[in-house]
Amino acid sequence: MAETIKIASWNINSVRFRIGIVERFLRDHAPDVLCLQETKVIDGDFPTANFRALGYRHIILHGQRMHHGVAIVSRLPLREDDRLDWQANREARHVGVRLDNGLRLENVYVPAGGDVPDREVNPKFGQKLDFVERMTRWSEALDGPTLLVGDFNIAPLESDVWSHKQLVDVVSHTPVEIEALDAMRSAGAWVDLGRRFVPAPERLYTWWSYRAKDWAASDRGRRLDHMWATADVAAAATAHYVFESCRSWEKPSDHVPIMTEFAL
Repeated sequence: MAETIKIASWNINSVRFRIGIVERFLRDHAPDVLCLQETKVIDGDFPTANFRALGYRHIILHGQRMHHGVAIVSRLPLREDDRLDWQANREARHVGVRLDNGLRLENVYVPAGGDVPDREVNPKFGQKLDFVERMTRWSEALDGPTLLVGDFNIAPLESDVWSHKQLVDVVSHTPVEIEALDAMRSAGAWVDLGRRFVPAPERLYTWWSYRAKDWAASDRGRRLDHMWATADVAAAATAHYVFESCRSWEKPSDHVPIMTEFAL
């Protein structure tokens, strides 16, 4: 008999500063597993007690002081704690686990890439492309049911941004980034769960800049957060959610949580 499992992902932009809305999300929507990015905290200072009080007793951390950082908190047992250095400089941008049902869960925070989409004048952009290239090589060797989630910092489709025309030369939506991400998708035969449930050209965003005075009114969003699955895992997906209302919560992240339900 299939069991329903809910897996969520959220770039929280400092888990300690925003622990209140994380707790609210867990109480309201009760995912079995929550993958966090940009936690901005060393492992010893992670607010473990807050999660355990809500029943999330299985916690895998890959933290870093002030920057980056990823974590997985779960009601379900987690095995095989992995940390892959796709940035090649030891930044805390990946953590991977296995659930008892055999599912591999990979949580990633792809670099933003700076402001200029040219690796010759902006090394951060080159680092981003190299990061995706390493993920592509890893995708080619996938073995077994896998779910890849996180902040990819790339909005690949025209309907993934508020204005393709105005953002085509802006980092996160440039042709070279989109081409790199598409190569990674093809290498792993990944299924983009967001677009499986909300097909293009329907609007689908997960991020809105803090710079907007009224993010909802201007709605200048981008879909930077993703869930990609191998075909066997995608076949078990039954629903996908983007929690836009969280962007209006007190002390919000500029990203909102996404979640997929699976009958595994």
